[in-house]
Amino acid sequence: MQAKDLPTVLHIAAVVHPHYPEHEDVFAERLALYPGGCLCLALHDDRVAGYVLSHPWHADAPPALDTLLQRVPVSAPAFYLHDMALLPEARGVGAAGRAMPLLATQAVAAGCRELALVAVNDSAGFWARQGFDARNVPALAAKLATYDAAARFMVRPL
Repeated sequence: MQAKDLPTVLHIAAVVHPHYPEHEDVFAERLALYPGGCLCLALHDDRVAGYVLSHPWHADAPPALDTLLQRVPVSAPAFYLHDMALLPEARGVGAAGRAMPLLATQAVAAGCRELALVAVNDSAGFWARQGFDARNVPALAAKLATYDAAARFMVRPL
């Protein structure tokens, strides 16, 4: 992902995650803080049809939705997948599955021990197929409720 991709990424976010809006500053900050964890999916015609925002982070403490980080921890046990969004035409072609090894490589290079995310939009089954398991962290209940009733905090060991 590059700064020039942000308008397209914001459009994809609005289409895929209309109930979880985030300001442009959140996307720009993630890209500035950890560019290696910000990826775009281009279709065969080079049109961006999906993206991933990810970065090292604290264990069992996903950042709140639509919140600036200020900085990425120098040493972090978790690699947080802040967002993965694919337009309908990019789904079902294995793009998300192909992104996982890239993200795992980023996480290992950053010294992280696990991948972590909040599954929304009833996506927990998809993430389970990618090797993630739900982790019950009672302190996250209020934060998860800001997403939706089905939101689940999930982790995958590296």
